[in-house]
Amino acid sequence: MTVHFIGAGPGAPDLLTLRGRDLIAACPVCLYAGSLVPTAILRHCPPDARIVDTAPLSLDAIVAEIVAAHDRGQDVARLHSGDLSLWSAMGEQVRRLRALAIPVTITPGVPAFAAAAAVLESELTLPGVAQSVVLTRTPGRASAMPPRETLAAFAATGATLAIHLSIHRLAEIVAALTPSYGADCPAAVVWRASWPDQRVARATLATLVQAAADGPERTALILVGRVIGAEEFADSRLYAADYERRFRPVADPA
Repeated sequence: MTVHFIGAGPGAPDLLTLRGRDLIAACPVCLYAGSLVPTAILRHCPPDARIVDTAPLSLDAIVAEIVAAHDRGQDVARLHSGDLSLWSAMGEQVRRLRALAIPVTITPGVPAFAAAAAVLESELTLPGVAQSVVLTRTPGRASAMPPRETLAAFAATGATLAIHLSIHRLAEIVAALTPSYGADCPAAVVWRASWPDQRVARATLATLVQAAADGPERTALILVGRVIGAEEFADSRLYAADYERRFRPVADPA
């Protein structure tokens, strides 16, 4: 018996990996985060699967469901939205299962920041503009932020920022970032990226609060950085005619 933790992607049912789909189809038990995982993904479950929405459950209750499946010898598909490496609460579940000697596997999923960047048709790392992406959030009831992980500190690097779980603090975010990025820095909010009701607000830091004023107060990603919508940037050397690499040697001019 194995528990398969599966990143279910940002929302669109077809942004699920083939491996994730096949594991769901093979598991007689499916636990899914019902507040964020689209029910269309559950169509991949076997017809007689036990399907449990974990949104109203505590960690103890979730582990109890898994232990019961373990006692029956049934594999479990454990679905989380986006990718499991980011704010999924997978770590605390895996820790408990290891203590119980219950095997696990991890299948990654398409993260929300990647889906949001796709919506904006933006590469988040452009030559001469930004070569780093910071994935962060503001403090919340579920998790505090370590003292050194502040928006001001991240902003000082000039990196592209992908700020999760923080739309309710948008005005504070703008105030923290403006001194480093400038009021004219491009920014955007993408709500429910890849879902049918997806929404987008493009603005600058100076106008972002107003642009996002009528948007939902949850399930949003804030992107800030000069890469957003940028057109003035240098080509990378990767595809330059005189850039030699193993798979494309430059001919000897002699």
